Amino acid sequence: MSDTSVFAGPALRRLRKRTRMTQAAMASALGISPSYLNLIERNQRPLSARVLVQVIEQFDFDPRALREEEAIGGIDGLARRLSDERFADLGIDRDEVSEFLAAAPQAAAAFARLFDRSGPELQRSSDPMTASRREIERWRNHFADLDHAAEELADELRLSRSDIDGALIDRLREKHQLAVRILPLDIMPGAIRRLDLHARQLQLSEMLDRSSRNFHIALQIAQLEQREAIASLVVGAQLPDDASRQLFERHVTSYFAAALLMPYGRFLRACDQTGYDFNVLQRRFGVSFEQLAHRLTTMQRVSQRGLPFFMARVDRAGQFSKRFSGASGATILETEASCPLWAIHEAFERRGEICVQPVMVDGVDAGPAHWLTMARTVEAAGASGDARFVIVLGVEARLASDLAATKGLRLDPAEAQQIGMGCARCHIEACRQRSLPPRGAPLNIDRMTRGLSPFDFRPLAESR
Repeated sequence: MSDTSVFAGPALRRLRKRTRMTQAAMASALGISPSYLNLIERNQRPLSARVLVQVIEQFDFDPRALREEEAIGGIDGLARRLSDERFADLGIDRDEVSEFLAAAPQAAAAFARLFDRSGPELQRSSDPMTASRREIERWRNHFADLDHAAEELADELRLSRSDIDGALIDRLREKHQLAVRILPLDIMPGAIRRLDLHARQLQLSEMLDRSSRNFHIALQIAQLEQREAIASLVVGAQLPDDASRQLFERHVTSYFAAALLMPYGRFLRACDQTGYDFNVLQRRFGVSFEQLAHRLTTMQRVSQRGLPFFMARVDRAGQFSKRFSGASGATILETEASCPLWAIHEAFERRGEICVQPVMVDGVDAGPAHWLTMARTVEAAGASGDARFVIVLGVEARLASDLAATKGLRLDPAEAQQIGMGCARCHIEACRQRSLPPRGAPLNIDRMTRGLSPFDFRPLAESR
């Protein structure tokens, strides 16, 4: 897939005004016509490489200014903020978000800054998990340097062979003089991994399955061999506190480990060849469903992109303990509640089975609404069955026609399950599963039926 052209009209216009030049004068300095410069400033023409070089040389221009929108997460970051329930009545769609960011990036940045420092978002952004997640979103969960380093190491270790375990163990022993030892549960109660430098051992719990053991060995390799690269990412993130920095560091360390087990090029080829068949991919790379789901949100290498998936981990109460939008543009995860009609809840009763469900999401004007979602139960690493979650993967339905999961499935928007972003934010009428009225909606009580209209709201205690 080719990269999007660089449209940098506002940045060039601000540069011209700062230097107090007319369009004619700047056009002359750049060797282009005034009319062409006018089209560039109005974002009707992209900034070519030749003109960009002239801008840098003539005006000592920092090209990083062209990517200033990255500080707010680009279109996806702005769309996430504008999907807030406070703007739900405005019907702001993704095209308007894109136009706002392209025409007035500094005004968009000012809005984002004000939004992040006010109201409910202020409370959320002060939470270390939210701060770390926002930084991951700013990168669209793709860390190119780590990916390339992991792929090079995978080639060196020849992880394409079946004995992944042996290759990882040999790397620890030969390069770091560390042995891997599996210990009984009673020796490592409450722990799944421990580095004993005195004994020169990486100690792993016997409760870990093969995929989790491989991941933790790869994680230890990441900590030993990518320390500087990871530290550089953490410092550059400028996160507000130690807790958020530690969470972000843990994420990028895990990112390298997953990239080592699923090297980018080979993994993407396998995805394309199998139609993203999750069962085949798990077996081929020796990974768990949760590890696979994480990896699928990261496939955004320039000129070698995979499908843009989102993923989330959900508990029985419908709460998200993980959520990564990747490059999907999803705003469906920007909620504190989940819809009971979404198959993520049904998946708890269908243990180990992938529940496939096309959905249309109410109230996501700033992002795509029609998704194909796939949910499956997983158990926490090292747990004995008492810690169960559901992992859900989603991709835009318009991109999903060739997936293995869609065989025999119609992706007509009219046939998709209508779901909301939690009852308080959902305006789907006549929903029999509703437990709360939409926030701000008038309720007209019918004394004869004890029902409420227009949203047919009935508390569970009054159900018959």
